[in-house]
Amino acid sequence: MAIKRLLFLGPEIYLLLATIYYWTLTANPLNPIAITLTSILIFQLTSKNFITGLLISSLFIALNLYLILALISELSEFTIRNNDWNNLLIVGSLFIGFNLLAGAFMFYKYIGNKIIN
Repeated sequence: MAIKRLLFLGPEIYLLLATIYYWTLTANPLNPIAITLTSILIFQLTSKNFITGLLISSLFIALNLYLILALISELSEFTIRNNDWNNLLIVGSLFIGFNLLAGAFMFYKYIGNKIIN
């Protein structure tokens, strides 16, 4: 039962960890975007609100679709495909892909609950 509950909360926990990871990369302890996203995700973990669940998942999907364009832009700045290009492609694609999957799963979870109920 506890494992099933953790899997059900998996997208929110993953997105919270991804936001904290982003926050540590900015090297700014007073990052308002990270503070806001972290607060909203913690609120969602405690309340499991339908509206905020859809908004958060939609926001993460939209942000990560924008990040795909940013990744393509960064990759196009390389004049030669070297190890740095490969690392950026692999790590960036995996990070964005996992974020999109978590956002999509969270969206499906909340929209599916509303359709069933």
